[in-house]
Amino acid sequence: MVSNDDGIGSTGIAALVEAVLPLGEVVVVAPDSPQSAMGHAITVNGSIRLKPSQLFGPSVRAFACSGTPADCVKLAKHLVLRERTPDLVVSGINHGANTSISILYSGTMSAAMEAAIEWVPAVGFSLDDFDHHADFSHSIVHVREIARRILADGLPKGVVLNVNIPSRKEQPIQGIRVCRQGDGYWKEEFDLVNADGPDPNGVPDLTQEQAFLLRGSFVNRDTTAHDTDLWAVENNYIAVVPAQYDLTAYNTLDTLREQWNIDHH
Repeated sequence: MVSNDDGIGSTGIAALVEAVLPLGEVVVVAPDSPQSAMGHAITVNGSIRLKPSQLFGPSVRAFACSGTPADCVKLAKHLVLRERTPDLVVSGINHGANTSISILYSGTMSAAMEAAIEWVPAVGFSLDDFDHHADFSHSIVHVREIARRILADGLPKGVVLNVNIPSRKEQPIQGIRVCRQGDGYWKEEFDLVNADGPDPNGVPDLTQEQAFLLRGSFVNRDTTAHDTDLWAVENNYIAVVPAQYDLTAYNTLDTLREQWNIDHH
């Protein structure tokens, strides 16, 4: 089952479908419009439309969904596939990297994570290239091989893979690294918007309604580490990070119990 967050008409999902077509029957349920940075949002206060699509030819059963990436996986499981459980859910190929903390904001990864919640093997693919005319062609062989490995070996229940592929603009891909999520954050600012666009000299009057644009630059806290997805992609390796929906900080459980004098038995 294939989904994404850039929309059913994106270049990345076309490359993803091409990559997995030789591996078996392919079903696509993807947003009918871009849903980037939607995270794990789901639609609860309105209806969701599902429309058949012929974008991928007669051999691929495809649907455009008016909801979020997580909605797409839910509808695929409960309505499109009904009693059938997919062998693998693949999401992407995202237009731009989803390394480090971006996994929390990513609609691409949330589609894959929604499958992992159902204990279905899943992987999200992203290309480290935000250019409008990004070339996804070199990703296809690597995506196919990773998907083939998951189909053959499986994944632990509740685990999803976050795969980031270098753009290969400067040199060939060096290989695959299984690594950890890098420690970073987005240093953010809100620009005041006037009638003509962003106002760099504007001072907001918060006693009145104002409009703002979110801006930001990424800050890497792991600048000396060589075991992160950030380092791998920057050095032309495909980064594979195993992730999970269980966000419990297990190494803090006993410490917190002791500090608060709580009996954990």
